[in-house]
Parts: sequence; C-alpha cells; structure tokens
Amino acid sequence: MKIIRINRFQVGLVFRKESYVKTLTEGIHWLMPSEKVQLFDVTKPFIAPCNLNILLQDEKTAALLDVIEVKDNEIVLQYENGTLVNVLKPGKHAFWKSIVNYRYVKADLSKIDITEDIDLAALTSKEVLAYMRTYTVESYEKALLFVDGKFRKMLASGTHYWWRNNISVYISKADIRQLQLEISGQEILTKDKAALRINFYVQYKVSDIMKFFVDNKDAEKQLYILMQLALREFIGTLTLDELMEKKEAISTFILTAMANRIAMLGIVLIDCGIRDLILPGEMKEIMNQVLIAEKKAQANTIMRREETASTRSLLNTAKLMEENEMLFRLKEMEYVEKIADKINTISISGGGQVLDQLKQIFGSAK
Repeated sequence: MKIIRINRFQVGLVFRKESYVKTLTEGIHWLMPSEKVQLFDVTKPFIAPCNLNILLQDEKTAALLDVIEVKDNEIVLQYENGTLVNVLKPGKHAFWKSIVNYRYVKADLSKIDITEDIDLAALTSKEVLAYMRTYTVESYEKALLFVDGKFRKMLASGTHYWWRNNISVYISKADIRQLQLEISGQEILTKDKAALRINFYVQYKVSDIMKFFVDNKDAEKQLYILMQLALREFIGTLTLDELMEKKEAISTFILTAMANRIAMLGIVLIDCGIRDLILPGEMKEIMNQVLIAEKKAQANTIMRREETASTRSLLNTAKLMEENEMLFRLKEMEYVEKIADKINTISISGGGQVLDQLKQIFGSAK
C-alpha cells in the first residue's frame, strides 16, 4: 500500500494498468502498489488522459466536470470571468467546476442570422471571425440582401455580420450619390443627312433600389440605350443649322420626354447635355467657308454703310456751303491752314501769279 495527498483545487485520476479506476478529491488516500495517480489543477483547462466517455461513466467524476457537447453545425463560445477565451468546435468538451466562472454561448451555424447573445468584441475576435462573413454598407450606399436567391431585406449603413455556412448570401448595393454617365462617339445623321459625332453626358441618381436591382437587369445599360435613342430622336428631326441653333434645348427635351421611362429603372435624371459636337473634315471646311463668307459680307455691309454715311455728310456740307458763301470761304481757310502746317518755307519763282492768288484768297477772307 502507498499513501497520496490530494491538495485543495486538485483532483486525482487513478489508473491501474492504464485503465481508469476512480477519482480522488482533496484529502489523504491509500492506493494499491499497481495503481498510479494523475493529478489535475481544477483552475486550469482539463485535458482528458483517456476517452472522456469512460470518465463520465463515473458519477463522481461527472459531477466534477462541466460537459459541453457541440454538434456539427454548432460552435460554443467559452467565456472565463466574462472574457472570451476559447471557441469550442464540434465534439464533446469537459471543464472542471472550480472557482473559475465559465459561461458558454452556443451558436447555431445552420442559419445565417446571429440571434445569440454575442457582443461585438467577441464577433470581431480572430477566434470567431473565421466562422463569420461580414459586409460593409457605406453611408452613401443602399444595399439589398438576398438569401438563397430570394430577397430578404434592405440593409442599413454599417457593418453586417452573418454566420458562415452553405447558405448562399448575396448583396447588391448601389451608390446613391449623384452619378454621371458618359455617352461618347455617337454617330448620328441630321434631317439633312449631315453625319455628326456627338459626346453626351447624363447626371442621375438611384432613387429606388428595388426597381434598380429587382425589377430591372443592368439598369445602367438600359439607361445608356435610352439616352442613345433619345439623342437620335431629337437630332434626327433637325437640320444641321437648326441643331446648331437649338443645341441647348436637348437637355429640356430629354428630361421631359424620358422622365417616366427612366423612373421605371429606379433612376431620376438631374441634368444632361451635349459636351462636344464634332463635324466630319469636309463638313468642317464647308462650315469654315460659310463662316468666312458671312464675315466678309458683314464687313462689306459695314463698309458700304460707312461710305454712304460719309457721302451723305459731304452732301449736307456741300449744300450748306452753297447756301452760305462765308461758310465756303471758312472751309477754304481750314484747308489752307492744314496745308500751311506742313510747309516750312515757300520759294516763289516766276511771275506774280501765285502771289496774286494768295492775296486774292487772304484778301477775300478778310
């Protein structure tokens, strides 16, 4: 016989020839020579030295243990004094009942919704995150949740958590800020068969996410096609000259004509317009020639108008001088003065004809 002491917060498992015999608690015990004792600290996790089911057949041992059974589609979160310390996987687990306060939260992974009382800190821990799927919806987004291909609900802004399993989860989200669609390089014929290439823009917002995703497929592609058709409808009814004059009217036309059809896509139009209107090379030359001709004609018109005004002014002046001899002589003096300003010296040779003429002019003026 041999004696063994089991201290407080200890448990001893007795084995004979590697077979479990009994459990010893605090106190002094006598053992057979062939028996061995394995001591366990009840404040520490229990690791079974043999098959756990064998130990649990002993009622005394079973009373000392908390036994947690975890099924294939479950996990159990183990808290020690309120802190998550472990995630128990499928199987049977045992822990000593001691001064350590354990709490267990069982989670059913066969569903996607987290209905268990699990705090956010535990959900985002690395131990639990492996069993989670997360998705973030930004403040400028709206999102729809589809489970197994069926619409479940609309998701609010924030981070969402679901259990990871074989259930199909799909999220469709849309940006609800003002967006812009560029429709570039559209080749369109005008009413007078002029070929143009147009760059067009559309500003819009997603107003109804259910219509955008559920009632329509590829709503943005449909918007692109509708804008193309609206452009052709507007431009095809105008000649090139009319288009150049009414280019700004296309925004009003499209916003009015397409409002109802666009609303069916869950979209509201904010603004649109032609960014660039590009003519073919030959057409551009012709337009330049027309522009040059127009400018020349305008210049000629202005010149003729000025010549007419000048002639009319001369005619009025002539009529006044004809009626008033003194006015005529003053006009002569004005021109003589202008001539004299440009002459430094006067050399006279020959007869006195020039002097007589000058005397006659100045004498008459007097």
